[in-house]
Amino acid sequence: MNRRRLLQAGALGTASVLAAPAIAQSQPKIRWRLQSALPKSLDTLYGAAERLSQQVSEATEGNFQIQPFAAGEIVGTLQVADAVSNGTIECGHTFSSYYVGKDPTFVFGTVLPFGLNPRQTRAWMVHGGGDKLLNEFYARHNIHAIASGNTGVQMGGWFRKDINTVEDLVGLRFRIVGVGAQIMARMGVVPQNIPAGDIYPSLERGTIDAVEFIGPHDDERLGLAKIAKNYYFPAWWDPGTSFSLFVNLDQWRKLPAHYQAILRQASTDTGDWMQAKYDASNPAALRRIVAAGANLKPFSREIIEASAKAAEQTFAELAASNAEFRKIYEPYRAFQREQLLWWQVAEYPYDTIMQQMRTRI
Repeated sequence: MNRRRLLQAGALGTASVLAAPAIAQSQPKIRWRLQSALPKSLDTLYGAAERLSQQVSEATEGNFQIQPFAAGEIVGTLQVADAVSNGTIECGHTFSSYYVGKDPTFVFGTVLPFGLNPRQTRAWMVHGGGDKLLNEFYARHNIHAIASGNTGVQMGGWFRKDINTVEDLVGLRFRIVGVGAQIMARMGVVPQNIPAGDIYPSLERGTIDAVEFIGPHDDERLGLAKIAKNYYFPAWWDPGTSFSLFVNLDQWRKLPAHYQAILRQASTDTGDWMQAKYDASNPAALRRIVAAGANLKPFSREIIEASAKAAEQTFAELAASNAEFRKIYEPYRAFQREQLLWWQVAEYPYDTIMQQMRTRI
């Protein structure tokens, strides 16, 4: 069974595979444009847009075509949500947290700082009501969103100097986006919202003092270790960073039901592919980065504790002032408490044991 049949099976059910010729005859020809928020140099993030587009085409025998474009080819990284909302493009592949300047509630489509890890995020989206809550919010912006990728827990970033105390953060010009930037600002950091394509030259020119992006695989491709040698972990602001397919809501509603199902299935498959690619690629990339001279360091306990306190203060303020944020935040935190209870019993103990046994494997 080829990929087209597999996607149709997942999207429409086994009976639909048997009826595939009849379905093909009834499929309208649709042409969409997809704007990625990332440049082509990032093979996993931009590559996910290419993969999704290819799978939709194959599953519809070329009748539903989505043409992917890299960041800046139609609109800039930070304009993707608006371009989808106003119909400039039919869909966009992006981190929703890029648009917290429009409304901080956008953060939940990516991940809340000190929030759910990748598996927990997926559980919340599929079985915890997350998808429904998010799309009720997105509908206010004329957007329908489908989860379509996750980077896993990200790295804390590259710093020109050692960062050991909260005082070391004061005045630091740090490329960081989303609600994490608001939390860092509370601790004296000067956040810089810089698209991926501008990160390296900004760091090279000294416009910024530090930068966080994704993790070893992408950070190596951007060449960040050539300039800043201190590589900190983990990114508490990006503990399970989801990528989303934003679809113009009017265009989504016009799609035949089986095209909607195929688009959802292709997004799910693309998400699995992205997470697996990062999990497979990051270990080797990290070894190369350290071998080339990077200083791998954990954030100090002082910084983590101060960050967590600043995060809770930020969340309390946002929940008090923004009803949309509060509507998602409260059930999100309740779901996280239940997840942490289970992780404490099974996942965390096992992972701890395996780390202790690593030299014996």
